[in-house]
Amino acid sequence: MTERQRTALAIAGGLLLLVLSIAAASVVGAAGLSPADVLRTVAAHAGLPVAPLSPLDDGIVWELRLPRVLLAVLVGGGLSVCGAVLQALTRNPLADPYLLGISSGASTGAVAVLVLGLGAGAVALSAGAFGGGVLAFCCVLAMIGRAFGSTIRVVLAGVVVSQLFSALTSITVIWAADAQSTRGVTFWLLGSLASASWASVALCAVVATAGILVCWPASPALDAFAFGREVAASLGITPARTELVLFTVTALATAVLVAASGAIGFVGLIVPHAVRALTGGRHHVLLPACALYGGVFLLAADTVARTAFAPREIPVGVLTALIGVPAFALVIRRRKEAPA
Repeated sequence: MTERQRTALAIAGGLLLLVLSIAAASVVGAAGLSPADVLRTVAAHAGLPVAPLSPLDDGIVWELRLPRVLLAVLVGGGLSVCGAVLQALTRNPLADPYLLGISSGASTGAVAVLVLGLGAGAVALSAGAFGGGVLAFCCVLAMIGRAFGSTIRVVLAGVVVSQLFSALTSITVIWAADAQSTRGVTFWLLGSLASASWASVALCAVVATAGILVCWPASPALDAFAFGREVAASLGITPARTELVLFTVTALATAVLVAASGAIGFVGLIVPHAVRALTGGRHHVLLPACALYGGVFLLAADTVARTAFAPREIPVGVLTALIGVPAFALVIRRRKEAPA
């Protein structure tokens, strides 16, 4: 099998797997709905002449399951693409979308909304998380100054900012939270898609699409960065400008996705590595494949998280961590055993 055939098979397999995963996740649950019921609901809301379901079943499908399923696909795909881009920019196989402290900043913003009463509802929570994530990224930019091309400084600044906002989150919870607020904060910090809505789906769809449209044309530059900034510059690429644009895009996309889903870790770390085994390292194929398989991965994890221990639901971030930690250890081991 040639490389082109293997790539085509991987993309086609990802599309098929994504469609099947969406269909399966839409019907899995205690309500006992069928794929035909889901299709009837979608058709009815699209204005087609079909007999609608009962108001209860229609609400389960249209207001609960479909937004959650689609949000899982968008968040998983978006974080995976961001992870692949950051791994190329930093030339670090252990980089992920939370490298720049965005997750910690978003957590601080969400906690401020929940605990300090700065707003109410999912919109205020998302706005607080987004504001915190952007503030954290601005702190990273302020720390590294003009040395944006130094990946070591970027990584170190991200670690420092992440620790700073984690400390601010802890102080806020300890100082102002009651028992009920602390439970809500903890559930959000562990990552959850339970509050999915059509508004969050629409926002994440716009952000994820825009992020891919910006990053995918930069695939040749990302391929060149694998050989170093000097090689990229010799090929006519402006490293500093490219890095600034892509770091900014991934940071803003991560902030929006984290605002909608909470801090779901390891998706952007392990999915790009798994996809590279299928498609190779060329980013013009890797990025769309990450979008497909990242969506499949998080959707499968969320489906298990909400059904495996029913009627209880565990945060999906807990499940991705249980999968991601062994995968992370495997990446480190292979990195250590690779020849110098």
